[in-house]
Amino acid sequence: MRLNKFIAHHSTYSRREADAAILKGAVKIKGKVEMNPATDVDERHGEVHVHGKKVSPKDIITVIAYNKKKGELVTKDDPRGRTTVFDTLGHKFRHFIPVGRLDYASEGLLLLTDSSVVATVLMNSDLERIYKIKIKGKVTQPMEDAMRRGITVSDASAGGHELSEIVEMSFSPFSAYRIEKNNANYSILKVGITEGKNRELRRFFAHFGAEVADLKRISYGGVELNNLPDGKSRFLTRSEYTSVREYVDSVTKTDAQRENYKLRQIEKEEKQKAQEASDQQRLKAYEDDKDKLKRIEKMKNKIQGALEEDKSWDDYYHDDDDT
Repeated sequence: MRLNKFIAHHSTYSRREADAAILKGAVKIKGKVEMNPATDVDERHGEVHVHGKKVSPKDIITVIAYNKKKGELVTKDDPRGRTTVFDTLGHKFRHFIPVGRLDYASEGLLLLTDSSVVATVLMNSDLERIYKIKIKGKVTQPMEDAMRRGITVSDASAGGHELSEIVEMSFSPFSAYRIEKNNANYSILKVGITEGKNRELRRFFAHFGAEVADLKRISYGGVELNNLPDGKSRFLTRSEYTSVREYVDSVTKTDAQRENYKLRQIEKEEKQKAQEASDQQRLKAYEDDKDKLKRIEKMKNKIQGALEEDKSWDDYYHDDDDT
């Protein structure tokens, strides 16, 4: 991995800040100053220090779901001073890496992670992305045919950014689509795609003369936006984490590594079950002891009550005192 990218991925530095630190001579690799931002770094054994502080990748990954608002940029810094998702997320997530992009006018689910491996795998995956889209005009039969079969467009510049150099683009068949409203003024669709090309949906509908008025991502690889408020984030659920890790492992690990991981998981589950059984035994013993103490206390109270009711000994000693 390039040095500037490594620092940006595993610290709070942006790519530009990383470049500046490198060029100032503030970065060392294994004790030696490195001033080339493009120097290749071993993520696990690079021993990179910035201003004397070690930059280390984490073994435990974190993935968050963020509901991006319209008018936010998916970048750490903007030279024009526009709001970025990191301005909203705050400092603690500044070292996170966005999984793909949503353009300035788009909104909805954005995944971010502190693992460059996870980010790369998910970005280049064929996991389904689901969007809710509002277009100007009707959904036509040619649109539906292209959604079902795919299409290659020789000039797909319409719908793209004005500075984009992309011209030709091939669109794979949509994984699914549903027309929720279809009239001459505007139409609403829910679509699923399995790739994340530059402004893919805007370019697709622009080819048919339909401008995308609203675009909101509501799902990515099984992670759902649901009712997450605008500008808010959440950590993935346990089941979502499991799905992400299993997918990443299926892409990055060898068969032997996957088998070892499964064995470790089985061993971990067995230890957890043994611990739970031990905890249950201790709890039962504790409850049994409580029952014993209750029975002893009850017997003591019974004996004490009997002694208080039986006055014969008091009478006996009282008679002796009178003689």
